[in-house]
Amino acid sequence: MAIAEMGKTGLAIVVFGAAACSNEATTLPADSTNPADGSSTQLTTSTTPAETTTTALVGSSFERVDLSFVSAYILYRGGEAALVDTGVSGSEGAIETALGAIGLGWDAVGHVIVTHKHPDHQGSLGAVVALAPSAQLYAGAEDIPAMEAVATPTAVGDGERIFGLEIIETPGHTAGHISVLDTVAGILVAGDALNGVEGGVAGPDPGFSEDMTVASESVAKLAGFSYEVALFGHGEPVLSGASDQVHQLASSLG
Repeated sequence: MAIAEMGKTGLAIVVFGAAACSNEATTLPADSTNPADGSSTQLTTSTTPAETTTTALVGSSFERVDLSFVSAYILYRGGEAALVDTGVSGSEGAIETALGAIGLGWDAVGHVIVTHKHPDHQGSLGAVVALAPSAQLYAGAEDIPAMEAVATPTAVGDGERIFGLEIIETPGHTAGHISVLDTVAGILVAGDALNGVEGGVAGPDPGFSEDMTVASESVAKLAGFSYEVALFGHGEPVLSGASDQVHQLASSLG
């Protein structure tokens, strides 16, 4: 069982990003990453994770599910979970597999946070709502009108907390883009406000972003927070020194 019981107020999150789905999950101690061969490595080593990864960090864990070109992640504590992004249409099976890999089911998902309106991030929202009908939905106000779902998400913005997670408004990629920060575990879920490239951090893709000037300002904003791990909608996670890398990126963007 990959879950360390944290009491009835424990936290869990599911977030999706880029990769191919795997049914295998590996539980790691707090000072390790999960390389593809299953061996343990010090967390300070930037190691490419396997296709499905569970990483324990300061009482929190995350699970990555690879959906070929967009990724999902589960951050979980104490048998509860929140889902951040839902992947493309038809991704609900992969989400269910990821939940099962850490001993959870849809009944554990009490919150669904959508980083932005693009269909590779909210494409399975309707299916998720049907499978987890008690889950509360959240998204940035500017993007909500473009979302297709059985229920309308609640608008959230800067400084609001959902299930102990801090919302950060990061517009530019889309007008209503938001990022999610687990301040306890030191994990940033950046959606498409950042990308993972060659083991490091890159800015949003200009080809799919609405306003690159505003998007660059959002990179600078994210550089002002502290976190060890950064999880992206597209690209490999950065497992150590992530906020330092984002600060360097923001400086290069001027």
